[in-house]
Amino acid sequence: MGMRYPCIHKWMHTHVRVKWMVAGAIALAFFSSSASAGPISVQYPEGASRGFLVLRDLNGKALASGEERQTVKGSRVISRLTFRFRDGSLDDETTVFTQRANFQLISDHHIQRGPSYPHSLDMTVDAVAGTVTMRSEDGDKQKIETTHMDLPSDLSNGLLLTILKNLRSGQEKTEVSMIVPSSKPRVVKVAISPEEEERCFIAGSGFRAERYLVKIELGGLTKVAAAVMDKTPADAHVWRIEGEPPTTLRTEAQLYENGPIWRIETAAPSWERTSQSAQKTSLPK
Repeated sequence: MGMRYPCIHKWMHTHVRVKWMVAGAIALAFFSSSASAGPISVQYPEGASRGFLVLRDLNGKALASGEERQTVKGSRVISRLTFRFRDGSLDDETTVFTQRANFQLISDHHIQRGPSYPHSLDMTVDAVAGTVTMRSEDGDKQKIETTHMDLPSDLSNGLLLTILKNLRSGQEKTEVSMIVPSSKPRVVKVAISPEEEERCFIAGSGFRAERYLVKIELGGLTKVAAAVMDKTPADAHVWRIEGEPPTTLRTEAQLYENGPIWRIETAAPSWERTSQSAQKTSLPK
């Protein structure tokens, strides 16, 4: 199950001192985040699969239906996660990666648009070419801005849940990098840490689940500036069922800057009974 993490869009500056604080902090964060913890080693290779998800608010109201399709072509895995909202909004992310000894991002294309998203997003990360392309509408014209960047080898856009499934049980903390969109795309660190063990039940059977904390680490003056501007990203949580292999069943996170926390879970199907199936059911044995 793929995962989006909080998107940090352009900060609105209303005070001169805050404006310069934020600008300096962003610069510091960009340069301090260039160090990498290294790619995550492959414990459980990904394969062809198809799954269905539901996105809800924390009160349990269903907002969107999701579908994840994953295929393998040669050495590359192509994973596409799509959420279609009841209000017509769309969240669509396609991630391409390799999984030889380590997981290595090739590209990630993420689209968000519609009433559920205050700001539209169309961002493509090309990890091979080292470019980030942002597309937006400027009146009747499409605006395209491409930024060349020195991207780290542990870039994880579209790969967070795949990475989390491959963490060794008991591993205290793992750091990976991620590109977030702002007035200028930048690299931040994402820290993944186990929190506590919980129990969940599936069709009456109990399973041991580990809850993980997923946190964007702004650090330094960026963290202070974000707090001043009330733009500090909320922490995300992911529940992983332990075992061989482990799997994730629930995610709670913001999907855009200052957005609400939404819950993503595996969907349970419901069946429509046709008149023919009803007739068969009523027949005596």
